[in-house]
Amino acid sequence: MRSGEPRRAAPVERGDMNPAFTIFAGTANPALAAAIARELGVKPGQCAIDRFPDGEVSVRLLEPVRRKEVFLVQPTSPPVNDNLVELLALADACRRSAAGRITAIVPYFGYARADKRDGRREPITGRVVADLLQAVGIAHVVTMDLHTPQIEGFFHAPVDSLTAVPTLCQALRERLPRDAVVVSPDRGRVSLATHYAQCLGAGVVVLHKRRDDGAEVEVTHVVGDVAGRTCLIVDDMISTGATVAKSVEALVSRGARPEITVAATHGLFLPGAREKLDAAGVREVFVADTVAVKEKDWTRLHVVSIAPLMAEALRRFLS
Repeated sequence: MRSGEPRRAAPVERGDMNPAFTIFAGTANPALAAAIARELGVKPGQCAIDRFPDGEVSVRLLEPVRRKEVFLVQPTSPPVNDNLVELLALADACRRSAAGRITAIVPYFGYARADKRDGRREPITGRVVADLLQAVGIAHVVTMDLHTPQIEGFFHAPVDSLTAVPTLCQALRERLPRDAVVVSPDRGRVSLATHYAQCLGAGVVVLHKRRDDGAEVEVTHVVGDVAGRTCLIVDDMISTGATVAKSVEALVSRGARPEITVAATHGLFLPGAREKLDAAGVREVFVADTVAVKEKDWTRLHVVSIAPLMAEALRRFLS
């Protein structure tokens, strides 16, 4: 045991559960892990996750996992590197404790945007993350609405990428008028916007944007008619809010109704994002609970649970 007094996270309580599998929750989104466990009629397994003063993580399993199916629920959301290392440590602890199979449930997959090189001397960090997860014994990955679908090809292990679109559409359906159109904020999200449009019975409008850097974007073209219509902007994630804010500006300038709704699977909401969306006049924002949302007092925000969807997927894996 190393010196230094760690900051200790209280172990998660659990009761009797199916001895064939265990669900462990990391610290990134324990509420989602608990919700998935409730859907399955069990409680999360006991583990203690500590942080030492220098930032290092310590993981201890407080129950046996020998020959069990183990599910680790841990989105690699900000702080991405801390949550990623914690997931690796959890998996390694399970592997060294002779778990039968380890499945990582990573609702938000950090580094999914780092799927290719833009220059000759750059890493493909998405591939690095895939290699790390497999190196510590993870045999199956379950994720949701990957930013880049080709991430699945970085793995030798099977990857199941679920989608929150039908779940979000169910929450949106009664909030949108019949003439609403679904707006893709760029060419890369056209497939996602088409999925929303099919679920909602709406048309699709596509924006073309130019990204000046990691936080600043500019919309250059609007493809489709938005004049006098209500718009639903969809994306896989909201991080800084810059893309949404610029999209709203472009749509309103083309005559769209100002009461614009936004839907995204992952609500990262980095510092300043909420202020950007409020300043843009966004009426409502819908996100899934793939990431622990800290904006508890934001009346525009609606968080839709994907726990039933995840639990159903786990039932199929266990059957």
